[in-house]
Amino acid sequence: MKAESRRRIWRWSWTAVASALLFLGLWAFWLEPASLVLSEERVSLALSTHRPLRVAILTDLHVGSPFNGIARLRDVVRRTNAARPDIVCILGDVVMIHGIVGGRQVPPEEIGAELRHLSAPAGVVAVLGNHDGWFDHDRVRAALETSGVRVIEEASSRIETPAGPLWFAGISDLWTGRHDIAAALSSVRDDGASVVLLTHNPDVFPFVPGRVALTLAGHTHGGQVRLPLIGRPVVPSQFGQRFAAGHVVEGGRHLFVATGIGTSILPVRFRVPPTVTLLTLVPE
Repeated sequence: MKAESRRRIWRWSWTAVASALLFLGLWAFWLEPASLVLSEERVSLALSTHRPLRVAILTDLHVGSPFNGIARLRDVVRRTNAARPDIVCILGDVVMIHGIVGGRQVPPEEIGAELRHLSAPAGVVAVLGNHDGWFDHDRVRAALETSGVRVIEEASSRIETPAGPLWFAGISDLWTGRHDIAAALSSVRDDGASVVLLTHNPDVFPFVPGRVALTLAGHTHGGQVRLPLIGRPVVPSQFGQRFAAGHVVEGGRHLFVATGIGTSILPVRFRVPPTVTLLTLVPE
């Protein structure tokens, strides 16, 4: 092969590699983080309801992170309402606390003013996350409650949903709160209604008793990056990829981890798009 031909092949090869890397960089740092999808999931479990229950899950909003300003939050609210959920569950990390390239801090009162427009027959319930605690737990809680969001931490509430009554219990964040499961369930009456437990961090799941029909969590962002063959290189959990995302069943107990909307540390998402999750709970 002539030297000129070899040089031409090398030039084309390096051009192809550089183009692929540029495309992947744009995808991971711009196209996917700036997107928003509605993911519809179904989970069948022992539930006391008389029909399927539609639960919208919003978690890790991180309002103020790149591509996640107030305009994006309005779109999240619009997409959530359009899905016509029976109830909306917010699973924490409403605010963004750590400095991140291209982001800015948004006051929780502005966030609450937008979340006020969420609409569901059984209302909106929430727990807070580690970023909310690092920022100012009480201020974030007050902003949500002023906007009509019911914050349930170390407590429970019997809620009449269109599918029938359910107990919704909540625990505070594993890193910044009491995360007292016993306290959260102490007021649950044995009236035949199932219990749904809200938590920010899924690492509490091994300690959740069988009395709970389903645990809902966020926090992991699904690792933000999911590589072919390799999986999720970084998951903020002591259990690695065990509770990274989706429906998990262990010992007959059910957990669902939503991958959320915002970003943390690095403004990157690859094959884990910002997601509003509509979870349909189907009684067995």
